[in-house]
This record gives sequence, structure tokens and C-alpha cells, in this order.
Amino acid sequence: MRMNAHPSNFGKVAVLMGGRSAEREISLMSGQGVLQALRSQGVDAHAFDPAERDLGDLRKEGFARCFIALHGRFGEDGTVQGALELLGIPYTGSGVMASSMAIDKVMTKRVLLSENLPTPRYVLLRRGGYGPAEVDAVADMLGLPLIVKPAREGSSLGLTKVTDPDGMAAAVALAEKMDADILCEQFVSGDEVTCPVLGSGAQAQALPVIRIVAPEGNYDYQNKYFTDTTQYLVPCGLPPGEEQAIQQLVLQAFRTLNCRGWARADVMIDQATRQPYLLEINTSPGMTGHSLVPMSARAAGISYETLCVQVLQTAALDCQPQDGTLP
Repeated sequence: MRMNAHPSNFGKVAVLMGGRSAEREISLMSGQGVLQALRSQGVDAHAFDPAERDLGDLRKEGFARCFIALHGRFGEDGTVQGALELLGIPYTGSGVMASSMAIDKVMTKRVLLSENLPTPRYVLLRRGGYGPAEVDAVADMLGLPLIVKPAREGSSLGLTKVTDPDGMAAAVALAEKMDADILCEQFVSGDEVTCPVLGSGAQAQALPVIRIVAPEGNYDYQNKYFTDTTQYLVPCGLPPGEEQAIQQLVLQAFRTLNCRGWARADVMIDQATRQPYLLEINTSPGMTGHSLVPMSARAAGISYETLCVQVLQTAALDCQPQDGTLP
């Protein structure tokens, strides 16, 4: 991919934000931050909400590339990526297949396990394919506590930590409201960390690991975005060698799923064995004031504005023109 020497050479840029997912509110916050940052660096950037406008307008109005600040369905799941492929407009983040795999936590696990990368044990429940007996059996298979969550939602939406068998039915019902596939996952007790990646292929690099200390260990939607009581530790303060091992593990996962541009992986470290377990990979991470990629980048000496420009610079298509140039 040809790299542009100056932000003014990016052409007209659409910052895709909002959308129709359950994470619309967060996406608007991310998108506004990115929009202001790009404009401050001389980029001809414009807000574009796919929930309110036809994607075909991107071509009609001469947009040269897109910064995807959408989260969740219709923005992080390969659908908008596929539309941009058809329009021939380069976009930030992973391509169609990597995006569609990464948003599905069960599919992500299957791919990780195929490469012997560690992830917590799980049971998949599919709407219409289980009854009370199958729900009751989950706790026996995974032990308690355990996590129940929709397979294809982000921001901890629909997630429940089940500590008593009597809580399983309500947890499954909540998750089922958001997805036909319900992921029941072994709970790993220990340090919760996250690690962003910038770049693609052999040039991809892991940024500093952030250790997350949430009130009562509950890093939910509210504590992620709307409170100031969650602690984010960077430097992470992990024992010597652990941060580097986690960075290497995250890079392996990033490359295994064929991600590109940028992403962020969430990891739990078993407090007894110190074994890290991959939970999921976010291919369109948050860029709000509480978001973790900008926080990690700042610890690496990369400002929010520079981060946005660097991500935009990686905009690409799965089906690149034969001469390697961008449309």
C-alpha cells in the first residue's frame, strides 16, 4: 500500500460513526473524537452516519477513504467492509473475513484453538436448540462462576457473571435478547488486561499492555464508559516477562485471524498459574475519552491525533488494484 507523506494527501475522508448497533452511542463518541483529531492535523475529514445516509453517497460525494469508527453489528462485522469493497473505497481496520470472524466470539475461539492459542473453555447455546436441562448442564461442564454473553455484541452488553446455578436461566435470557448464539464461558479469576496492535502482517506491533482494575472486578458497560472509578494501569505492573509474553500472544492472535491496521485484544491472566487466556479481539476499538487504545498509545509516546493519522494511513482494500495504488 502506498503511504502518504502528508495528511492533506489523504483526500476527502469519511469518518463512519453512529450506525445501527447497540453500541451507537459509543460509536458517536469515538467518531467525534477521531473527526476532530484528523481535522486538527489537516485532514479533510467529514462525519458520516450510515444509519442516516446511504453508503452509495460516499462514492457520489468523492470520498477517497474511510475511517471506520463504528462498533458492533453493521460496522465491525464485515458488512460495511464488504460494502466499501464493492464501492472501491479503502477503509481502516480489518477486511471482510477477519472482521466477520473476530466479532463472533465463538468463531474466534475456534480459530484460536486451531492454532493452539489459549482461550477459556466454553459451551455454545443456540436459540431454539436448548431447554432447561441443557442450560442447567452448563454449570456442571464449566464450573462456577462462569460468564454468559451474546456471541456477537461488544462493550459487555448482555454479559452476566453467574455465581449460582439459579442465575443461569436469567443470564441466558438476557443474552438471547441480543443474539441467537449465546456463549457460556469458563470464568478466569485473575488480572484483566488489554493490548492494542498497530500495523499489519510482519510490521504489526503490540502497544503497552493495560491492566484494568474495575470496582468489585465488574468491568461492565457503565464502568467502561461512564464512571471514573475504574483504574487503568500503564505501565501494567505485571511480573517481569509477562507483559512481553502477552504482547507476543496478542500478535499471534492478530495474525492468526488475519487482522490488519489496528485492533485490541482482551486477555485474562489466571491468578494461580499466570497463564494468559485470550477472550476476544476488537477490530474497531473505541476511541472515546475512556478508551484503551489511545491510552496505551499515549504510554508509547503516540498522541491521540498522531494515532488517528497512523490508523487512517493504513486504510486498504481486500481486493487491492493490480498496480497497488489506492483509488
